[in-house]
Amino acid sequence: MATAFATMTNSAPRIPLGRSWTLPPVAHLKSMLVSDKVSALPGRRPAFDMQMLLSKFMAGKSQREYLTGESVFSQGDPANAVFYIQSGKVKLTVVSMNGKEAVIAHLPASSFFGESSLTGEPNRVSSANALESSTIVRIEKTVMAGLLHREPEFASQFLAHLLARNNRMQADLVDHLFNSSEKRLARLLMLMANFGQQSKPIPVIAKISQETLAEMIGTTRSRVSFFLNRFRDLGYIDYDFGGMVINSSLVKVVLHD
Repeated sequence: MATAFATMTNSAPRIPLGRSWTLPPVAHLKSMLVSDKVSALPGRRPAFDMQMLLSKFMAGKSQREYLTGESVFSQGDPANAVFYIQSGKVKLTVVSMNGKEAVIAHLPASSFFGESSLTGEPNRVSSANALESSTIVRIEKTVMAGLLHREPEFASQFLAHLLARNNRMQADLVDHLFNSSEKRLARLLMLMANFGQQSKPIPVIAKISQETLAEMIGTTRSRVSFFLNRFRDLGYIDYDFGGMVINSSLVKVVLHD
């Protein structure tokens, strides 16, 4: 699932456990847990059938399987295509001039990425890597532009996708600016489990490393470990063979002032 984070992987300042930050009214729980999927937008029909759309044309698109950690494109590569995740997950990152890496987003299936190429961006300003085994469709920039002109329904759904992504990024920014690392972690886990969204919650999150969680919320692995242990002691999360089980009561951490 998306997730846009724009957080630095270097250590963030530690925050006292008894202290929390209150979000402004705009970042109410529903705003904080806004979905990055078109199908979750109020009043929208379920996400369009990309398979059916792809079957309408052959030229200018290709499909490929990516292994976990494999690069889709790198920062500085030519920006000449848009990508669509049929299955799997993708991580977007950017590296600064001094070598610091920031996690921009973790994108789930049914997400587009690389769409900035449509605005005339000559080179990629970020890198994309598969977080797990993924099936990704590559659509040439000119072909994508043609689809947006010829297919009104596709253009409408694509715009809805971009607006949902923008809303999510704004909520993430507010979360990062005003909330403690404990609240950010709780919110992230709720988002990954689809709580607070119109789509059905998925209480079991596939195994994910503490290092990755730390990157996503801008803190250290040790802090993530501490918070996860506390969440488990309080009954908010648990573990089984499938991964991490998220209890809806975890929302208490997000809402606590």
